Amino acid sequence: MGVVNVTPDSFSDGGRFLETSSAVVHGSELAHQGADILDIGGESTRPGAQPVPVAQELDRILPVLEGLRALDRPLSVDTYKPLVMRAALAAGASMVNDINALQSEGALEVVRASDCGVCLVHKQGDPQTMQQDPHYDDVVGEVREFLAQRVAACQAAGVSRDRVVIDPGFGFGKRSVHNLELLRNLRSLASLKVPVLAGLSRKSTLGKITNQPVEQRAIASVTAALLAVQRGAAIVRVHDVAQTRDALRILGAVEELGFSFDD
Repeated sequence: MGVVNVTPDSFSDGGRFLETSSAVVHGSELAHQGADILDIGGESTRPGAQPVPVAQELDRILPVLEGLRALDRPLSVDTYKPLVMRAALAAGASMVNDINALQSEGALEVVRASDCGVCLVHKQGDPQTMQQDPHYDDVVGEVREFLAQRVAACQAAGVSRDRVVIDPGFGFGKRSVHNLELLRNLRSLASLKVPVLAGLSRKSTLGKITNQPVEQRAIASVTAALLAVQRGAAIVRVHDVAQTRDALRILGAVEELGFSFDD
């Protein structure tokens, strides 16, 4: 999954692709580099980020969806707002990537009324405050239980299990020790029998480990993606698509994982 941030303030590439033309070019380049899914977001959810109005979020993402719709790639919309979900799905998105795991009022109904896929993300707190003092007694168990409950809620609402992906939410209300514990034990989430998405790309935990600024975390990000796939991740959400794709080709060849890279 390649990241297309149409925002002025995302932690890694905020402002670089705020213009529609730049975002469309970037998304097209990621597809050419081998992204299987493009994830388009119009509101930053980095720690400390402030929410933006629905109208502004739509103004950012809808023209980009329009510009990328001709690509032979599924388009995901990174939003927790039901009104944005509905408009994006009508504009050609085929997946909703929701940091609120469809808990917003009306979100389940929007997804149920479509045939889209959905990614349910775990977070503790809100982006404005989530990194101030995150605490868990058992981070793996608590995250797994939350995601199991949200999968069950989807099924109860009429969203079939085969449309659901889960994401432990690396960096969403978690200290570095929590992120590492989740990565070590990612197979515990994979045992829920729905695909696991891992989004570690360029995040602060990698910076703390390597002492590298965000723009120099490509190697760390690729390494984290490989570790996630080895531990059961079915999707990795990344900024550095070409490098990650090459590394996964090597991993697939060595471990005979059955990945098909004959693009």
